[in-house]
Amino acid sequence: MTSQRRQIPKIDYGIILTLMLMMIVSLVIIYSAQTTGQYDRNFVLSQVMWYTIGAIGAGIVMQFDSEQLRKISWYLYGFGLVLLVILFLAPENLRLTREVNGAQSWFFIPGAGAIQPSEFMKVFTILVLARIATDHHVKFIHKTTKTDFWLLLKLGFATAVPVLFILKQPDLGTSLVFLAIFLGMVLVSGITWKLLVPIFSGVTLLGGTVLYIAIEMPEYLKYFGVKPYQFRRIYSWLDPYTYQSNEGFQLVKSLQGIGSGMTSGKGFGNREVYMPESHSDFIFSTLGEEFGFIGGSIVISLFFLLIYQITRVGLDTKNPFYSYICVGVISMITFHVFQNIGMTIGLLPITGIPLPFISYGGSSLLSNMLAIGIIMSIRYHFKKYMFSSND
Repeated sequence: MTSQRRQIPKIDYGIILTLMLMMIVSLVIIYSAQTTGQYDRNFVLSQVMWYTIGAIGAGIVMQFDSEQLRKISWYLYGFGLVLLVILFLAPENLRLTREVNGAQSWFFIPGAGAIQPSEFMKVFTILVLARIATDHHVKFIHKTTKTDFWLLLKLGFATAVPVLFILKQPDLGTSLVFLAIFLGMVLVSGITWKLLVPIFSGVTLLGGTVLYIAIEMPEYLKYFGVKPYQFRRIYSWLDPYTYQSNEGFQLVKSLQGIGSGMTSGKGFGNREVYMPESHSDFIFSTLGEEFGFIGGSIVISLFFLLIYQITRVGLDTKNPFYSYICVGVISMITFHVFQNIGMTIGLLPITGIPLPFISYGGSSLLSNMLAIGIIMSIRYHFKKYMFSSND
């Protein structure tokens, strides 16, 4: 019997291929979206630029190993918080910030465009939560309900701090992404179900109660801090055709576009339904109209493939810090995809959440590419050998 040793490649070409396919889809759909005459700039060239910068950034991040990522995690988190604080406190007359769709979430940099700090804060928070969970389990080898509760508090506090500033912008959609990351981390952190079941049950009950009040007794929502424009968003989600002249306009157009695409779509560039933000938040509607159910299914399959590839990386590594990072990135991407596609088909309320790697947007694309760079670094710095025998 002879043994053959084969080293797993240090670069995950499967992830790279998946991202290249997503980039092609993104450029094709953005090109089609900008031919309607809504815009006076070439978003395709900008998206190519951001993909290029993102790829370079991912390549740089890939060089950092586990210990280096652990050391800089808190510094990156602090840097992200400083940006959020500046964004919150910056005087309007300095023209440092930019309001987009009613939210003051952007820094305006002359010559570079607008940058959204909260997008990068997602990745920084994933790193910090992974470090908190790892350090906690090293310190508390023997688990008790008390130590689990302490871990839950630390994870919750690290998540809540940036969320409070993001809610002030206001940006509920991005805040929900942080919540998804937090929940994903909590589920795999080893915290006892004696704590998780009551907490998740309480959150589910609260969410169901708020939804019931929104439908049956909306006048009481003001006691939950819901503002008038948020009332209208809820109503336009539940009954978009009644509000199609204002808040429900995008959802109605999205449903018409996706529905008219049917199975195979109308073909590239043959859109008939006018859709605002068809290159960014509602890019899936453009995809559905032009390429139908088949095109939408292919894109969703690419996301399933990417999530599977990240999961495989997380299972292969024996480093807990890396595993937690994989969970955080999976939670972030999964929620983005579910929320974005869900809002275009009326399953979920409309929020300003882009479709990862597909929607146009520099900050979103860069942050996602940096997250992928971290995933690539796991494979790059992890040596594992496969043994096979031949008789």
